[in-house]
Amino acid sequence: MILAAIAMVGSHFLPGDLSAGTEQIQQGKLAYKDNCASCHGADLKGTRQGPPFIHKVYEPSHHGDEAFYRAAANGVRAHHWRFGDMPPVPGVTREEVGDIIAYIREQQRQHGIE
Repeated sequence: MILAAIAMVGSHFLPGDLSAGTEQIQQGKLAYKDNCASCHGADLKGTRQGPPFIHKVYEPSHHGDEAFYRAAANGVRAHHWRFGDMPPVPGVTREEVGDIIAYIREQQRQHGIE
């Protein structure tokens, strides 16, 4: 019964949405490269300046999508890692952050992080 309701409503309302389109993911990959890769690594595995996104700390149940939006807009105080505080990312739009999130989540799923 519940599965039928989900099918009728559509899975795009569920947490951990898997329906991000290929175009959005590709846009996110480009925006990630321009705005995030220098600290978080081109492969999302971190650098000396920033932590990896391919890590269970960033799974959706621990750091939801809103945490990414807030970090990009406002910066974030260091709390899991010893890289120092993350500054806000100037010039990145909320839409671009949404694309970046879609890309990160897709990469996380490929590495078994759900």
